Amino acid sequence: MLALALPALAHAQAYQCRAPAVRSVPKIAPDGPRRSLPVTGYTMALSWSPEFCKPRKDSRAHAVQCSGANGSFGLVVHGLWPESRQSWPQWCTPEAPLTPADIRAAMCMMPSERLVARQWFKHGSCMVNNPGAYLKITRILWQSLRIPDYDRISREEDLTAGRIRSAFADANPGIPESAIGVKLSPRGWLEEIRLCYAKTFRPARCNAARLGARNSTPAKIWRGL
Repeated sequence: MLALALPALAHAQAYQCRAPAVRSVPKIAPDGPRRSLPVTGYTMALSWSPEFCKPRKDSRAHAVQCSGANGSFGLVVHGLWPESRQSWPQWCTPEAPLTPADIRAAMCMMPSERLVARQWFKHGSCMVNNPGAYLKITRILWQSLRIPDYDRISREEDLTAGRIRSAFADANPGIPESAIGVKLSPRGWLEEIRLCYAKTFRPARCNAARLGARNSTPAKIWRGL
């Protein structure tokens, strides 16, 4: 079903990455209650790495993503989140263990061991029975995307959230602007692109919270250079 719902595969990440060795699975503590709810749709959150790394360049906890030692990143996967109407399932009971090999295989799309582990335990465990399946679904969605040249777009005058949104839609004809959320920081810098999907993994209209900034909102994109 997922494969049929997606356009032809294309490289989503134009930057280079070298996945580091992973020797253990980080311990993740729940930050809220367990909620086992029926899944009605999904959100894929893509983080703009230069903005995320701006205050974290020298952070040991984010060295893989932000130090430059493992390559440079543009958009990366923050997570694939199941939705349930006006709420969301979280912290379900996993039936299979997450392994260091699972984490390493995901590090070029989600460049943080703790991020991979957290997304599985909090979100993925409520979607499928094992982490390999969750990360495979996430990878298929990720690799189906074409990423606009946001480095070039960042230099445009009078940049808006609408321009960021329309550029993504233009690069991905199967995804309408109504399914593309744009999250800006309080100072107007691009933080995330959020893609909304129906339960069938076809693009779906985002609700107001996921859609984020209005098209007319002034925006900026940090290039990290």
